Amino acid sequence: MKIYDNHTHLNDKPFAGKEADYIQKARDLDVVGMNCVGQDPEMNLGALELAKRFANVKAIIGYCSDVAKDYDQAAEDLLVEQVKGGQVVAIGEIGLDYYWDESPRDVQRKVFARQIEVARDLQLPVNIHTRDAFADCWQILKEADLEYGAVLHSYNGGPEWTEKFLDLNVNFSFSGVVSFKKAAEVHESAKLVPLDRLLVETDAPFLTPVPYRGRQNEPGYVRYVAQAVADLKGLDLAEVAEATYANTMRIYGLNAEEF
Repeated sequence: MKIYDNHTHLNDKPFAGKEADYIQKARDLDVVGMNCVGQDPEMNLGALELAKRFANVKAIIGYCSDVAKDYDQAAEDLLVEQVKGGQVVAIGEIGLDYYWDESPRDVQRKVFARQIEVARDLQLPVNIHTRDAFADCWQILKEADLEYGAVLHSYNGGPEWTEKFLDLNVNFSFSGVVSFKKAAEVHESAKLVPLDRLLVETDAPFLTPVPYRGRQNEPGYVRYVAQAVADLKGLDLAEVAEATYANTMRIYGLNAEEF
């Protein structure tokens, strides 16, 4: 059985100097690979460095909503240059966050839409963060060219939004939230999303799944996210692992033989 953590922050401070240990712990839980995700210049560099060090780590880089106010032509030029350096499988995490509102909302929308265009030009999918902003996120994606696909990371929308996003070329990545007892709407969405549109992630070091909720999250725990999805769908863990692994390979253009 092979499981892939589609979205983790192994480049975050809690993992510093111990990345190899966490990668091995993940392997012990059948987690054979992971996407290390940036969101600002520093985290982007960290993701790139780890992707160069470890064969089973790939990088996702971009400018998230928090730093959208800092996105300019120089930032875009650097982003494109870094992608062309190799090991980058998507642009992200990008999107909208109306909860924290670290950048003006009009700037968030403009920069989100622009990075989707950059990803299209680079023939890459986009990895999307959206919080309290489903309507605007959906509208931007509806109007965008998503030829190379999109992933809604740590998806927490209810069935109504899930139905709307399913009409677009969008995939759904579930995090530890799907294992939380009170996350009823997320449970319904996980049941609704077809297996060929579904991914699993940790978003580590955040959103630790049951049975380790309350502790620091880590990439290996994506196994428990996959188990929670399997339980909700009435499937075996192996079925969800196989499907989400295949989806990850397809969406991000990865070679299954690398892992």
